[in-house]
This record gives sequence, structure tokens and C-alpha cells, in this order.
Amino acid sequence: QVQLVESGGGLVQAGGSLRLACAASESISSIYRMGWYHQAPRKQRASVASITIDGITNYAYSVKDRFTISKDNTKNTVDLQMNSLEPGDTAVYYCSACSETYDTYWGQGTQVTVSS
Repeated sequence: QVQLVESGGGLVQAGGSLRLACAASESISSIYRMGWYHQAPRKQRASVASITIDGITNYAYSVKDRFTISKDNTKNTVDLQMNSLEPGDTAVYYCSACSETYDTYWGQGTQVTVSS
């Protein structure tokens, strides 16, 4: 099964930017959908952005026009560029890989904290 490792989280002021990276242990070129989720304290994990095997992207309404997901099949990485960060974006961010049979794999998460 694919293993995912996130990096790039940290503390940033409101209005700032961060770029999260997810490195996969094997090729992602045949994985149906790669995505980023976040989970704030006492809240459920929720989808932030996803990108399909065909490169089709989808974003949560709250991050549209601020976040951009991209993938590099040659490096087996999926990045999340986050701009204009808001305190409400504070959460643990998880990378996910979903196969065609809907098996889902998760990374260990990376903390993003946005101060006001």
C-alpha cells in the first residue's frame, strides 16, 4: 500500500502563504484521486482539495481562489499552495490517496497554524 508523508506545515500570520508537500512511496500516476484534507480541533476531517488521475481539480468553497493543488507524476508528489491564509484555516492537514476501488490511504498529517 502507498505510504504518504506530508511536510511544509508551520505557523504563519493571516494573509501569508504556505506550501504543503506530500511525497508518496510509489507511483501516483495510476492513483485515481489524490487529495488534501484538514481537521480542526473538535471538528470532522473535511476535504480541502483534490486532483484526479486526469488532472481534474476540485476545491472546498472556503478555499477556492486561495489554494491550488498540483501533482508531479514524475516525482510522485502532490502539493497544496495556500495563499491568503486565514485563522479559520488552522488545522492538521492530511494527504490522501484514493484508488479506483476506493481504498484510501492517509499520511500522518502536518499542522498549519494561522495567527491573526
